[in-house]
Amino acid sequence: MSASVNRATDRFARLKALQRPLPLHLSRRETEPAEHPIEEKSLGCALGAAIGSERLALILGASVKRNRHGEYLSLHCWHGGHAPCVPDAAALSLLAPGAPEEIVDADQWLFLDTETTGLMGGTGTYPFLVGLAWWEGGGLEVEQLFMREYSEERSLLLALAERLAERPVLVTFNGKSFDWPLLETRYRMMRTIPPPAPRAHLDFLHPARNLWRLRLGSVRLSQLERHVLGWDRGADLVSEMIPRIYLEFVRHGHADPLVPVVHHNQMDLCGLAGLSGRVLALLGEEATSQDGLELYGVSRICERRGEVKRARKLYEQSIASELPTETDRAARRALARLAKRDGDLALARELWEGTVGNSREGYEAYEQLAIYFEHEVREPRQALVIAREALAELRRANQVGMIVTAAYRRTKERFEHRLARLERKAGQTLLDTDGA
Repeated sequence: MSASVNRATDRFARLKALQRPLPLHLSRRETEPAEHPIEEKSLGCALGAAIGSERLALILGASVKRNRHGEYLSLHCWHGGHAPCVPDAAALSLLAPGAPEEIVDADQWLFLDTETTGLMGGTGTYPFLVGLAWWEGGGLEVEQLFMREYSEERSLLLALAERLAERPVLVTFNGKSFDWPLLETRYRMMRTIPPPAPRAHLDFLHPARNLWRLRLGSVRLSQLERHVLGWDRGADLVSEMIPRIYLEFVRHGHADPLVPVVHHNQMDLCGLAGLSGRVLALLGEEATSQDGLELYGVSRICERRGEVKRARKLYEQSIASELPTETDRAARRALARLAKRDGDLALARELWEGTVGNSREGYEAYEQLAIYFEHEVREPRQALVIAREALAELRRANQVGMIVTAAYRRTKERFEHRLARLERKAGQTLLDTDGA
């Protein structure tokens, strides 16, 4: 590219900064058409991007911020109706066992959600919009950091590091798997800014899956807002469109399509804040719920964290409510496992007998009953009857295609091995009885 095109491009780039006035004039040399079509096209793209950046700032009410690494665009807004969460220590211990004491102070929380140039991550993916939020003034204060071109990434990352230093408890939705690893990668690739280290990281995707996936199927944030929080964000952008919208902005300065992207990011932050409060309320020691599936989800989380006593209580409550058949079986299976661990074999037997049938839980119930009669009450012939019932049920399931081949073979082999041993034991018991 010629020197004249370079100078003109530099001048057009200055349009992106709202605080910088346009040059009062350009030299004749700088305003002449480029000699080559490629140079003319590049110059046009630079001019379009510069004008688009200025328009984007104007329609969003954003301002240009500067730090030692350069500039970025910053947008502040406040969302009322979001009461600050009061974290319950018991609930937080289930989500982040062993976390430092700062996690209990909601003023230390920083909600984060990114919009990126790709949805799969990787070193070529850029976080062009970083949405941040925190509770303030009875609502949710939102700041969005936007890079108008790739060269502003370093200044944006520095701003993010400064915000995280102020509020070191990171709160995300799928941020442990996507947003934060991507940002850490970008910090390492920049080299000049050390990756910030949150004091704690709360991610609400996995708790949401435990609590609501069985009921909703999808745990997309917009679905959780509608069906769990009772919100409707209205028309929303399809996430898959976002990378292309940003690419068009960088190439041609198309600013207007970015407005829904910014709104989408704000709604995700608001949804995350609301969801965090709902999850913590359900996980608190004094929490109550009339929803059997929610109770079942909390039970699973408690069991995973070793809160066995509470898990048993909640499993019992979930079974007493109206659960779907498959979930009811899974809850009975889990409660029976905990009852057996606690030595409550009477309850465990009752649960196993109510669970036997053509399902994974049903076959496990058959197996546990066979073990119970063989080893606990010393009745191998009753254990033999149960093993035969299990094999008959297994064959029926295979005949009608209700069990996959691999699972059928694996389960069949296990029961046949048990059956052979029980037949030998039952036969020996019968001989001993006759001999006596």
